[in-house]
Amino acid sequence: MSTLEITGLALRIHGTEILRGVDLSLAAGRIQGLAGESGSGKTMTGLAVLGLLPAGSQVTGSITYGGQELLALPPRRRNDLRGAEIAMVFQDPSTSLHPMLSVGAQLTDHLRHHLHLDRAASRARAAELLGRVRIPDPAAALRRYPHQFSGGQRQRIAIAIALACSPTVLIADEPTTALDVTVQAGVLHLLRDLATEMGLAVLLITHDLGVMSAVADRVAVMRHGEVVENGDRLQVFTSPAHSYTASLLASLPGAAGGVRTLDDVRALDIPSEQL
Repeated sequence: MSTLEITGLALRIHGTEILRGVDLSLAAGRIQGLAGESGSGKTMTGLAVLGLLPAGSQVTGSITYGGQELLALPPRRRNDLRGAEIAMVFQDPSTSLHPMLSVGAQLTDHLRHHLHLDRAASRARAAELLGRVRIPDPAAALRRYPHQFSGGQRQRIAIAIALACSPTVLIADEPTTALDVTVQAGVLHLLRDLATEMGLAVLLITHDLGVMSAVADRVAVMRHGEVVENGDRLQVFTSPAHSYTASLLASLPGAAGGVRTLDDVRALDIPSEQL
């Protein structure tokens, strides 16, 4: 069963058409990839789920979560869900983490706001979360500031904050774009492990189909605000149904005319020694 269902989602901003009838389904423990070039509507789809669209937006269609129609909820109820049950990890942790607040302060503020934990309980939970995303010496890390961590560690901390309230849906918007290949691999496999262990329904947004091949269960491809293809990862990579998907696969480094066999797909996966 799906955890979150997007049906016929359309979006106009100041009269400009951004999304045109997007259909997606997120299931517990599964990663739904959403790929496409810049401007295709990937990020706007995620922001529509969270209710974080800019002023002047007109949204139609349906986004259902737990039997609720999100587009019909009053703003206060939408705010209660955001960060608690539906969370998002953004592309650049240097902008999503406050540079003047310790990691512990940022985690505990989130926990105390949503879960109403006291100071001791929130710090214990914060250390547990840092351990879960594999930050070394979590208790000491709580006292440090974002600039004292590497880029990959900052992204893991951003993931920990997103997971603080045990959400059921996680939207990861280009979470590895600013990272080198080795660090990228670790973050991707962390998302894979978290989806499996916590039963998270994950929407992984990226322009990079090579990244998608490493962790996604299903892959959707967007172009000009539409989902032009959506299917099982191996099916999409070995037998793309849309010419645009085929062109994206053909442009992958080393694809030599495109991904055509199961061995080609496996060759795209991130080596385990880079984790």
